[in-house]
Amino acid sequence: MGRLEGKKAIILGAAGAGNMGQVIAKRLRDEGADVLVAGRKEDELKRFAEELGGHYALCDLTNEEEVNALAETATSKMGGVDIAINATGLGFLKPFLENTREELELMSALQLVGPFQFYQAMIKAMKDGGSIIQISSATATIMLNDHAAYMGTKAATDHIIRCIAHEFGDRGIRANSISPGLTRTPMTAGVDQVPGLVESFEARYPLGRIGTSEDIAAAAVFLASDECFMTGENLQVNGGLCLRGNPTRKDQELMMGAVAAAS
Repeated sequence: MGRLEGKKAIILGAAGAGNMGQVIAKRLRDEGADVLVAGRKEDELKRFAEELGGHYALCDLTNEEEVNALAETATSKMGGVDIAINATGLGFLKPFLENTREELELMSALQLVGPFQFYQAMIKAMKDGGSIIQISSATATIMLNDHAAYMGTKAATDHIIRCIAHEFGDRGIRANSISPGLTRTPMTAGVDQVPGLVESFEARYPLGRIGTSEDIAAAAVFLASDECFMTGENLQVNGGLCLRGNPTRKDQELMMGAVAAAS
């Protein structure tokens, strides 16, 4: 029997082929959960749900009606919600002084308001306790250039997770974040093509490598399981990156020079 046998799980942000949300969904399925994947691309969601033997639903995180409908769909298709994971995000990079109001509003909608309303809907759908998991980022804790809007909204959702843990623990609801560092996903597929970039990050990881989606999925299984006696925490699943911090521009330039000299 799997660690999540009989559990009903929603993973929002699983509409990209091979993305972190899909890797998490597969791992939860393998552990026995009934899984519903959600996002904005119906063709890929339908294909993936069939592969999983699970369910899918269209949901734009920035649309409150669709978020509420997602909870209703999960209840009708699976009989409720035990595990709710928000794996959405937008890797927005732009110099601080160049961020526009429109961009800040977009990042807030995607990474603050939308997640807040997702948590609200999921808590209402949880009848016998449950686990809420936010996929955050190491950069909500440590610095990275040109990333302020992303970092600020991720940090805000981490604190909201703490509020949920505080307010709903008496209902048996746990709420935690997982913070990856640089992780090999389809979204970061191009990093290997930038000379010295991966090497500059790896030098900052005490465990000597950048992360994988499988690392994050393993942590999600623990947080989702009844073995977990943890709430209101942010798991830094990033090989110790937060002990040292992200590389600076100077670090990257030095590493690029070293790679060029060795080639």
